[in-house]
Amino acid sequence: MRLLKTALVAGALAVLSVTTIAAYAQDTKIGFIVKQPEEPWFQDEWKFADQAAKEKGFTLVKIGAEDGEKLMSAIDNLGAQGAQGFIVCTPDVKLGPGIVAKAAANNLKLMTVDDRLVGADGNALEDVPHMGISATKIGEAVGQAIVDEMKVRGWKADEVGAIRVSYDQLPTAVDRVEGAISVLKANGFKAENIFDAPQAKTDTEAALNAATVVLNAHADIKKWVSFGLNDEAVLGAVRASESVGIPADGMIGVGIGGADSAINEFKKPTATGFVGTVIISPKRHGYETALNMYDWVANNKEPEKLILTAGALAKRDDYQTVRQGLGIE
Repeated sequence: MRLLKTALVAGALAVLSVTTIAAYAQDTKIGFIVKQPEEPWFQDEWKFADQAAKEKGFTLVKIGAEDGEKLMSAIDNLGAQGAQGFIVCTPDVKLGPGIVAKAAANNLKLMTVDDRLVGADGNALEDVPHMGISATKIGEAVGQAIVDEMKVRGWKADEVGAIRVSYDQLPTAVDRVEGAISVLKANGFKAENIFDAPQAKTDTEAALNAATVVLNAHADIKKWVSFGLNDEAVLGAVRASESVGIPADGMIGVGIGGADSAINEFKKPTATGFVGTVIISPKRHGYETALNMYDWVANNKEPEKLILTAGALAKRDDYQTVRQGLGIE
């Protein structure tokens, strides 16, 4: 009888423990704030974060905040909802001290993704856990892909123009394009043949407008390469080259991200000047950050301060294989 009672008590405690854990997971609420919710990259991050939420049983609150005012309001909103933490890709990295203060005021744990917060001195806020991309390495991969394609086509560096589609307000963007430029220069590219095309926004239309100005100003150059912050930047340059009559074999554009826009370009029946993209997996950036935040909230296991992810070059003939290798398909 005593053994039976002991077994019943142990069983009841086990059930209670599982029930308590499940109930706690249901009470856990985590925010995921992004700066451009309409962009495919952030949609994918949310999709993979949703997977983590379903697996662990917590509530994921997805919020778009395109400017600083909306971001601060979103943090207050999460606090009012009883959330315990949030992940953010901020519209402005210089908001770092304000974001940290607002998170603390609402008793929210804070992680950043993609873009790292900086302080008043311009240095990274290293105390805030961050998952990002090694922007310089990604840029170098873009530059190497361009150099390799130039060799395949037999292009000489001194006869080629480069369009640096730039968005210098964002440090990540600067690091990416400068990484690409460093490889181009190391392979004989002349600095005077690299032309800046500043974007007003980080979308394809803004890139097209910026690149068109460069192409019209240097109509004597017939062979071009292009690179920028993301796929949209490079697609804009490719569309600009088409609009001024440069054929597909006169442009080498390599993007970053592996967005749907890039994949759709590869699916076109005829190849365009968009020859490749360095795919950075949104799965880790969405799924893993959400899991890390959950572990921090539920188990008091603080994430690593800095996690940098890598990318893989995908081209028209192998993008499906590359995507599968990154866990995207």
